[in-house]
Amino acid sequence: MMKTFKIIAFLMLGAVTFPATSQTTDLARIEYTYFPQSDSDNSFRRFRTFVNLPIKLNGKGAYLIPGVEYRNVNFKYKNSEAFTTNNLDRFQSFTGKIGYTFKMNELWRFGAETGVKIASNFATSELVKDDFIYTGSVYFIKIKEDERYIEPWRLILGLSYSTTTGFPFPLPVINYYKRFDENWSYGLGIPKTNLKYYFNNKHEVQGFVTLDGFFANIQQNFNPYPQTNPGANRLAESMSMTIVLSGLGYQYNITDNIAFYTYAGYTVMNDIRLRDKDREDLYTIDENNTFYARGGLKFSIL
Repeated sequence: MMKTFKIIAFLMLGAVTFPATSQTTDLARIEYTYFPQSDSDNSFRRFRTFVNLPIKLNGKGAYLIPGVEYRNVNFKYKNSEAFTTNNLDRFQSFTGKIGYTFKMNELWRFGAETGVKIASNFATSELVKDDFIYTGSVYFIKIKEDERYIEPWRLILGLSYSTTTGFPFPLPVINYYKRFDENWSYGLGIPKTNLKYYFNNKHEVQGFVTLDGFFANIQQNFNPYPQTNPGANRLAESMSMTIVLSGLGYQYNITDNIAFYTYAGYTVMNDIRLRDKDREDLYTIDENNTFYARGGLKFSIL
């Protein structure tokens, strides 16, 4: 039974900028992230929490997996700009999604997930069409027992679509995980690739490279070049932050299912931009690499 829950949990990873890509076994999490921006007074803070609840259905290993997530992004925008930044300091997102999975045979499991996210600066009292983001994904998950290893290895192949990417077609997803020794495991894929070392059942560390970021609508569109181009027809309609992180992480397992974790490192890419109605780059807010830190509590089944 526990092995089944380990597999269905791989269907449940949400992101504001990037579509679900199946690299988590967490059913609930509370997390805080901090990015001070180098060479400026700007800073980025994010609070994130989510809950996923697998529900067993009639059928061969079939489960329905509803989930909800909330994110609060506080962007301390201190740069001196020609436009007002009052409505760019806080973005929020509310996500609802539902997944479905069943066992195809002894080796393969199929999963699908769809969801809707409301992500905006909420500058007005009403929701608008551009506040809504839609996602959909399909996965094929292979689990192979091997007596040489502590745990089975897992391969996930799939396609994922999000209206924030700018591509009108699904993008490929791939993830491979193996614990090849009592003390070592690795995961290869997007958004995260890592190498993990287990001191014992309580303490573990990892080195990793991962994608992060957010995307949200700006309800009151504006011209970021009012002085040099006052008649511009390209308005800032959304804000995005695309980050590639490298760093080290530590996890302390309080119980078999509850853990405290903390990560720290440096960005490889740090791209904060305003975008127009076609999601094209319009104005660069910050692109200098910087230190970051993240920590939280999670309820996991692996």
